[in-house]
Amino acid sequence: MSQAKDTYRTLKGRSESLYKVKGSKHFGYAFPAYSKEEVSEHLETIKKEHHSARHHCYAYRLGLDKDVYRANDDGEPSNSAGKPILGQIQSFDLTNVFIVVVRYFGGVKLGVGGLIDAYRNAAKMAIESGDIVERTVMNTYRINFEYPQMSEVMGLLKGSGLEFRDQVFEMECSLLTDVRLSASETFEAQMNKVDNLELELIQTA
Repeated sequence: MSQAKDTYRTLKGRSESLYKVKGSKHFGYAFPAYSKEEVSEHLETIKKEHHSARHHCYAYRLGLDKDVYRANDDGEPSNSAGKPILGQIQSFDLTNVFIVVVRYFGGVKLGVGGLIDAYRNAAKMAIESGDIVERTVMNTYRINFEYPQMSEVMGLLKGSGLEFRDQVFEMECSLLTDVRLSASETFEAQMNKVDNLELELIQTA
């Protein structure tokens, strides 16, 4: 069985850029984002910062499988803005990322080709001005067990190199531990062999 992929590249925090061409200004903003709700919040923030701009073009890609994405031209000619922004997210192999580029017209029309170049460059510069990081997807488990199983549970955690927190060691014991996604199947199989143990997946992040 092939090992599940559990790492991805994203941005550490907000980054910005400014690309100028023929008097037009293109302000690029890149954000880490993990949901469509976060995307909407970031977009509203930029619209408030640039309330007089006519175009707030953007793209995003979400998820470990990179299968949730969208490109929006916001009034620019079809595929001249959102698509080149998305293309840069793909070129840098990023996910959980949102990029918006705000354009102020400088008096000289750029043409479709010029717009594509401008939006692509603004997005590229915004990514390059930020910090690209590799994240590992972790499953957080709550382990509930009885006191007599303490040594067995501790031995399994230590043998797997896992740390734990929020522990309660009484007659009824519990603790939390984080396991990388690719190791979770093996971890669950080991824990399910322990008598009177309850394993609960709390979150995946």
